[in-house]
Amino acid sequence: MNQILDAILAADSTSEDFAALPIPESYRAVTVHKDEAEMFAGLSTREKDPRKSLHVEEVPVPELGPGEALVAVMASSVNYNSVWTSIFEPVSTFTFLERYGRLSPLTARHDLPYHVIGSDLAGVVLRTGPGVNAWRPGDEVVAHCLSVELESADGHNDTMLDPQQRIWGFETNFGGLAEIALVKSNQLMPKPDHLSWEEAAAPGLVNSTAYRQLVSRNGAGMKQGDNVLIWGASGGLGSYATQFALAGGANPICVVSSEQKAEICRRMGAEAIIDRTAEDYRFWKDEHSQDPREWKRFGKRIRELTGGEDVDIVFEHPGRETFGASVYVTRKGGTIVTCASTSGYDHQYDNRYLWMSLKRIVGSHFANYREAWEANRLVAKGKIHPTLSKTYRLEETGQAAYDVHRNLHQGKVGVLALAPDEGMGVRDEETRARHIDAINRFRNV
Repeated sequence: MNQILDAILAADSTSEDFAALPIPESYRAVTVHKDEAEMFAGLSTREKDPRKSLHVEEVPVPELGPGEALVAVMASSVNYNSVWTSIFEPVSTFTFLERYGRLSPLTARHDLPYHVIGSDLAGVVLRTGPGVNAWRPGDEVVAHCLSVELESADGHNDTMLDPQQRIWGFETNFGGLAEIALVKSNQLMPKPDHLSWEEAAAPGLVNSTAYRQLVSRNGAGMKQGDNVLIWGASGGLGSYATQFALAGGANPICVVSSEQKAEICRRMGAEAIIDRTAEDYRFWKDEHSQDPREWKRFGKRIRELTGGEDVDIVFEHPGRETFGASVYVTRKGGTIVTCASTSGYDHQYDNRYLWMSLKRIVGSHFANYREAWEANRLVAKGKIHPTLSKTYRLEETGQAAYDVHRNLHQGKVGVLALAPDEGMGVRDEETRARHIDAINRFRNV
């Protein structure tokens, strides 16, 4: 690995230099183990500790197949799917790997007793397989996490509809929390030149997810002037939704859980902010019953912030805890677009407020290649900025996942893989200087 890192750090390395580098037999990776899938049996979700299940160990470099690339990972980041993998919820990811492994002799590589996790990376292409023409060894890249086979007609209008669509590093093996990753070449995108490795790795999954959910015609199709309610507006996903709303001429109503998080939203440029902890919204009376009076109080507060208007779009991802309120506060004809259920998958809402007011619920899951490319292009142009708050070493990934699991973080947390230090990999200092305050705003809270 030292030769690979030396080539990346050298200013004059060529594509031919990278192509001539020997690929090591093994690399360090963050894994979960199949024989530990029941280690948290009987514990509540909150009691399950990623620090106990995530391992950093040497694993063999996988065989490179057609249409694929091996990437030297300089940095990665932690997403909620890494947390779910680490606590084996809602199911063990080895179920996904077994199913994928049955698809073909090539995918059988993924069905292993360990799972290399992680759905983000920034790094350098080392090798490409047969049929790859757009990328060469030495290219500096980021990767989006859509892994798709594209052998079915269903996926050729929107690759997210392909029956063999999977999330790389979650439903496939050889993910980005490692020194080397295996990706399909159509996951690769150019690394933004003005960002460091860890900054470039941070937007990937959440930025693309927010773009499809809020901006794309496959999601809410946000337009100028829309009032957009954003749950967790300073978090890993919501922080990008807030930026997209502001950049697109919409009015974000940011829901946060502390004054510190409210201040982050103000730094992004938001003005309408609801601190749900300070205002003590309790949407559930008990485990089984919601409280419509709290929905109404919440709706009244929104109208105070919007000049009497209800929200056009609700950017939903908490799920069970908030979904009833989300449906209620959406305006007539408005849209609730949901991409996750971090507080529970069993959503309950009063359907009268949906059907009689002609509202829509839209399901949104990650993004297709075009949407991911557009989201990354906006980062490269300095229109959308990383929301990186803290960076860990690869061997500290368990603590990073723990912090995300316990909501102890702001924005995104990064993980250095091969990169020796933070701040490396910047190629465009002039652009960086113009946006440095925005790049650092989550770090300086």
